[in-house]
Amino acid sequence: MAVAIVLAGGQKADLNRDKEGFVAEAAIRIGKRFMIEYVVAALRQSAYIDRIIIAGPLATLNAVFQERQADLSFVEGGDDQIGSFLLALQTAAPFCQENERILIVAADIPLLTTESIDDFIGMCQSQDAQMFYPIVTKETNESKYPGSVRTYVTLQEGTFTGGNLILIKAGIVDRCIPVAQKLIAYRKSPLRLASYIGFGILLKYLCGALSVKDAEEKVSSLMGIRAAAVVSSYAEIGIDVDKFSDMIVVDKYLRLTDMNFCDKIEADHSGYRPTTLVREGENHGKVAQK
Repeated sequence: MAVAIVLAGGQKADLNRDKEGFVAEAAIRIGKRFMIEYVVAALRQSAYIDRIIIAGPLATLNAVFQERQADLSFVEGGDDQIGSFLLALQTAAPFCQENERILIVAADIPLLTTESIDDFIGMCQSQDAQMFYPIVTKETNESKYPGSVRTYVTLQEGTFTGGNLILIKAGIVDRCIPVAQKLIAYRKSPLRLASYIGFGILLKYLCGALSVKDAEEKVSSLMGIRAAAVVSSYAEIGIDVDKFSDMIVVDKYLRLTDMNFCDKIEADHSGYRPTTLVREGENHGKVAQK
């Protein structure tokens, strides 16, 4: 079994379309449910997950999950995603030993299904690695969700987008954090990032010669672990909601799959308006209606 850590501390600037600033991603409603509720519902039905810990704004999480169950815990988010993960990891410590696995999950993937989670973890079970990252082919993504705009990377084996899950053994987290912090710190400086990753592997990528195995070996070398990429046939794990166009795509497909999806969403000049939002610092005791 595994502990799932959901990172819900992110802020979305352009999804409510009212120019009033940032909104906690955990507080964005799609239809009758909050975006994070879709994620938690999928995790709760997984054959591999026995506890869920959400790192994010406590006031918002308490408003969203007013009837909390025993398998669900909250922790206040940190200054960034890594800080939030580390705080959640402290809460997870009593429930997982070094050899047990932690599933790290983004909060903004409302199309996530239990089947996609179990398929990913199931494939990881048969591989000798310590950290796993799912990738989805462009063909899989566009055939299932035409109109979705993703960031793709072309490798020798094909063109892929990354999934929004990571499965990692609890005992190796300390080795991975410093590398993750550097990658985030250098992401806006191509020269420093290239120097850290290695110009050779970047040249290979630019020449179209980089393979999945090359990428796995580089990550393994940087972190001092055994890392593996897992090709998933479930596009749902790669569809995150980062911008307004993503919201429209997700809304379209949830209307078809969620029996409890609302019948009518208030329209504005763009043809769609996300409904209920909770702002940090406001309405701590209840959910605010837009």
